[in-house]
Amino acid sequence: MRVLSRLFRGLILKGLKKARADGRLKFFNDHQALADKTAFNAYLKPLYKTNWAIHAKEPFAGPKAVLAYLSRYTHRVAIANSRLIRVDDKTVTFTWKDYRAEGVDRYKTMNLPIHEFIRRFLIHVFPKRFHRIRHYGALANGSRTNNVKRARQLLNMPENDPSPNVENDKTGDETNTSELSCPACGGRMRIIEFFEPGSTPTHHHQRAPPNTQSRPS
Repeated sequence: MRVLSRLFRGLILKGLKKARADGRLKFFNDHQALADKTAFNAYLKPLYKTNWAIHAKEPFAGPKAVLAYLSRYTHRVAIANSRLIRVDDKTVTFTWKDYRAEGVDRYKTMNLPIHEFIRRFLIHVFPKRFHRIRHYGALANGSRTNNVKRARQLLNMPENDPSPNVENDKTGDETNTSELSCPACGGRMRIIEFFEPGSTPTHHHQRAPPNTQSRPS
């Protein structure tokens, strides 16, 4: 907790200095004198000795329960389309879950003006440069390829030798989605096209005749 206290204190004070230097921190009335860099730094100097109160304790059900809770939100959006009931020129009607109730009474309906619905929705939109899922350490995007290659060398593992007809997903962060297996035959699946929701794909895959060696795409 002592480490976190000093870390948060340093990050906040550093952020204040940067905000003042970038012109994003304004001072008015009795605080106008802090617009001067020297006066501002002198004002912050005693704060570096202030102890921040950090509260941390073990979760009641253990760390696995915390991970299970957080994992339910890694791929979710603010609201699923299945919860939307009705939309008109003025209001949006959708379902929501009341965790204080039990049984069928838990699922209820809410009607909001469009501007209020949009305001609540935008609360769940990440600020610029934030990601819902971020890999770090050996799997960080900036160094993952070299780290994995080095790890294979240290473990005396052979290099990957993918089939020449396998295509990598160029739209992601170098993730080879072609490694997905077909749930029917277990063969490797190959991406042949991307298309927008609601549109018709231009390539229509023909069903292969029985007893052929072709793989499903």
